[in-house]
Amino acid sequence: MPSLLTLENLNAASPDEFVALLSGTYEHSPWIAERAAARRLFSSLAQLKLALVDAVERGSRDEKLALLRAHPELAGKAMVAKTLTAESTGEQSRAGLTDCSPDEFARIHELNAAYNARFGWPFILAVRGPRGLGLSRSEIITTFARRLENHPDFEFAECLRNVHRIAEIRLDEKFGFMPELGNQVWDWAEQLAVHSDPGFAERGELTVTYLTDAHRAVADQLSQWMKDCGFDDVSTDAVGNVVGVYYGSDRTAKRLITGSHYDTVRNGGKYDGRLGILVPMACVQELHRAGRRLPFGFEVIAFAEEEGQRYKAVFLGSGALTGHFDTGWLEQKDADGISMREAMQHAGLPIADIPKLARDPSAYLGFVEVHIEQGPVLNEMNLPLGVVTSINGSVRYVGEIIGMASHAGTTPMDRRRDAATAGAELVLYMEKRGSEDPNLVATVGMLEVPNGSINVIPGRCKFSLDIRATTDAVRDACEADVRAELARICEARGLHFRLEETLRIAAAPSAPTWQRRWEHAVESLGLPVYRMPSGAGHDAMKMHEIMPQAMLFLRGLNAGISHNPLESITNDDADLCVRAFQNLLEQLALEIKK
Repeated sequence: MPSLLTLENLNAASPDEFVALLSGTYEHSPWIAERAAARRLFSSLAQLKLALVDAVERGSRDEKLALLRAHPELAGKAMVAKTLTAESTGEQSRAGLTDCSPDEFARIHELNAAYNARFGWPFILAVRGPRGLGLSRSEIITTFARRLENHPDFEFAECLRNVHRIAEIRLDEKFGFMPELGNQVWDWAEQLAVHSDPGFAERGELTVTYLTDAHRAVADQLSQWMKDCGFDDVSTDAVGNVVGVYYGSDRTAKRLITGSHYDTVRNGGKYDGRLGILVPMACVQELHRAGRRLPFGFEVIAFAEEEGQRYKAVFLGSGALTGHFDTGWLEQKDADGISMREAMQHAGLPIADIPKLARDPSAYLGFVEVHIEQGPVLNEMNLPLGVVTSINGSVRYVGEIIGMASHAGTTPMDRRRDAATAGAELVLYMEKRGSEDPNLVATVGMLEVPNGSINVIPGRCKFSLDIRATTDAVRDACEADVRAELARICEARGLHFRLEETLRIAAAPSAPTWQRRWEHAVESLGLPVYRMPSGAGHDAMKMHEIMPQAMLFLRGLNAGISHNPLESITNDDADLCVRAFQNLLEQLALEIKK
């Protein structure tokens, strides 16, 4: 058995030795290692991986295309002829591609032919998967068929990202590295995902809404895991938050608070929210195993609700901690006519104790949260972690443009009061205005012609507006312009409109001191610091109302898609996320001891 690689050996190697030591990492492409060698010295495996990725990304289009074409087809001629590299043979075998049924083999052969005809290079998938254990043949075939529909430029980049994942797993094996902490987080997320609401569970979809049986099962599981990890106190509070406390060396010391939500959107992903619970749980598990106490308390909260899926209330879990639980919410009813009060009583929650949940900010050092990015930026940049600078402030409206429905054949074009064309103008203006500032996004997510007919000019058009920006000033300026443009459009077309504001949330800029701690934590891993805003809302923006906060983002796979079953992370990235959190805890401990 060959000896394991070490960074010391690589750093000390000659350029030719360096390339030889990394042979097989990238399929038949020694030029990648040759260029990465100039980036030494490497202080971490993560830094080495990133240097190899960067060498590829700086290559020419022809060099990248040659790299893709160096890869064999899945279950293709090279596999049948047994001429694959040892690395590819092991990977395809572990995914079961050497044991395809005749129908599976025929389907993969058909997909290979269609893919090559469309793109001009072989389909590339890291068949070892996000956990490194191997994807099933059905997962591979489903992914193959889905990606066949991608735009060629996107698919070219997606293939390269899979090449980098293949190389990462190969490097882990060369170094004898097992991302144990990431595996733990990944496995916990998989186990939580077995719980899903009726009607969704039967279809294999993940949906966990507030205080359903599945929601309570997730809470019970998290509570048990927190106890297993070594938390000193674990409890479920009056709104269903699961609260774990790991005391510091001084039980009366101030606490750092962290966490995220465990409810999901309908047919959602496994990591949105839950990642921010599981990562700090892994940190506590390691502290407990080492018998260590920090000079501050550590409180991890699995917030019961953030998504607003069952009731109109949002940030219900974190809102209770900031003292902003609206008792009027208790009378809201879900689609089955069950009020929130009834649901809470059924769950055995002590409603009268809700006001007691408000935290005293003076007892806390601050709030931090880790979260899957829910966007494509880190994925496109091949970076596992990003530091959040601000959570966007947002404002939302629902509205309606009112004109006059009339006959499509008999009404001249210059005499129409068409509500839909006004709506179309508004959509295009939102797109234009939202593109004018890099810190701004503007979206019309709903657009409807009620009771529309093919031969009737639309007399009504319903729509929604969603405007978000890193600062309230940028958001408000866009909002004012959009309202003015809507008024202008309607006046010019002889229409009128109605607007109802449904949400307004202030931007939550990261506390500079806490943001710097996340930056140092990322740097400690040998990774560059990438700063980015969050376009999505998070529990951190509620906690921001009473204490300093800052967030760390983890890269998502599949173009960073979230609120979707394709939401995914790798065990290696999750491992880096846990280690970054551990570093933040160590930084804080040193600062307090000083």
